[in-house]
Amino acid sequence: MSRSLLSMRWEDVLFAHWAVDPAVVAVTLPDGLTVDTYDGDAYLGVVGFRMRSIRPRGLPVGLSFPELNLRTYVRSDDGPGVYFYNLDAPDRIGVALARGLFKLPYYRAEMDVDDTAEGVRFRSRRTHSGVLPARFDATYRPTTTATTADPGSLDSFLTERYRFYTESDGGRCYRGEIKHPPWELSDATLTTRENTLFEANGFDRPTGDPRLRYAAAVDVTAGRIRRVSV
Repeated sequence: MSRSLLSMRWEDVLFAHWAVDPAVVAVTLPDGLTVDTYDGDAYLGVVGFRMRSIRPRGLPVGLSFPELNLRTYVRSDDGPGVYFYNLDAPDRIGVALARGLFKLPYYRAEMDVDDTAEGVRFRSRRTHSGVLPARFDATYRPTTTATTADPGSLDSFLTERYRFYTESDGGRCYRGEIKHPPWELSDATLTTRENTLFEANGFDRPTGDPRLRYAAAVDVTAGRIRRVSV
């Protein structure tokens, strides 16, 4: 990875993944990206977490706010990675910074993340103008001791991703790289009261139960984005 641009800490991470037909994902991808599959399935993932101390290199104090994203998994000639459909966050400065530096589809939202007796309650209501509304209200918690995913496992496929891809407003595809220790994952439970992220991104709601995992925390660095050759 090139020299890091940002450092941050991700806490109370929810991974909720649904298996879908690869064709559902393929039609949404920009040129240069193809669907990455596991045993023939593509995946759509809802991932929510708290971000702490988001700091550009060299600064002693950073921003902290939650994030909620809908993502899938892709490949290019540069390798496997994550493709984001949306990243919602409540911090105006953070959203502007991410959209400018990383070309990522960040949208402003009102969010509340609270520790309750039932687990982490995560509520989000998108307020960004010019895009479809999206709401999420759910509570999640770990149910097992955390362990690292076995290489080649589905959990590794879904979480051990150190590259992301994004498309600019002009249709150009970019890649960025992140670095962090392997995830320590627990099984999890999820109680969902509302989730319109799929509809807001043009998907039908997936059928079946999601694969649920929780991670307590990981320290992350991110480098500058680079254009993908197509």
